Amino acid sequence: MDFFRPATWPDALAVKAASPGALPIAGGTDVMVEINFDRVRPAALLDLTGVRDLADWSADGSVIRLGAGVPYARVISELGDRLPGLAGASRTVGSPQIRNRGTVGGNLGSASPAGDAHPPLLACDTVVEAESVRGVRHIPIREFYTGVKRSALAPDELIAAVRVPAAEGPQEFSKVGVRNAMVIAVSSFAIALHPERGRVGTGLGSAAPTPRPATAAEEFLENELAEHNLWHSRGPLAESVVRRFGDLVAQAASPIDDVRGTVAYRRHSLAVMARRTLTWAWRSYQQEHRRCA
Repeated sequence: MDFFRPATWPDALAVKAASPGALPIAGGTDVMVEINFDRVRPAALLDLTGVRDLADWSADGSVIRLGAGVPYARVISELGDRLPGLAGASRTVGSPQIRNRGTVGGNLGSASPAGDAHPPLLACDTVVEAESVRGVRHIPIREFYTGVKRSALAPDELIAAVRVPAAEGPQEFSKVGVRNAMVIAVSSFAIALHPERGRVGTGLGSAAPTPRPATAAEEFLENELAEHNLWHSRGPLAESVVRRFGDLVAQAASPIDDVRGTVAYRRHSLAVMARRTLTWAWRSYQQEHRRCA
């Protein structure tokens, strides 16, 4: 197995162009597990830990450009107020040691349906910034996942960053696992309220071949909020609306039975998480209005 460790981003892109089969590795929290269990045997490894361009974030107006090498720990400590959904998901990732090493970019690169970062990224208008020696390409997050552990990246492309709009309303993330910590999700769900645009964003994980939004649930809730002027009044949500939202989220899933959970349990848990996170997010939206008043 060849091993490449470029010091600069242009060098990394050049290596990837010359060796498209080289598997990128940053924190190694996914890649090394796959290698250790002999699930993957790449022809080469492309170590990106020395590329400083990937290791920071910046604000471009209301959009956060998060470098692919920024670890979960920094998302939590530095971006919790601007990206609360992603920060909440990051808190559930593994142990402190894994959060110090693992990255959102690596989660996207592996494209596992169970990745914790995917649901909150789907709930916002996230764009993946992919780059090669041919140039930069911006891939909307809802077009990024193409199959089980497959993405829209071209063979010679690397993830440079993700561009995530800063929160304009409440965001929540919920995850079900077989224990409280250091566990892969049985199912997960994220919701983001975008009151300025009258939009609702969702994302579900570990319940389909790819991470995906619950578009019918989004459209239903958007219509209910607009029809009853709730974005403006911030009045209570009817129980029937909350329950229907949860049912539509469960219907958006295409889960399987495996060692972590059954189809029935995954659908049930998604409905419960959807109802709870919507209730939490709407309560936060109401409380924000009262504080401002």
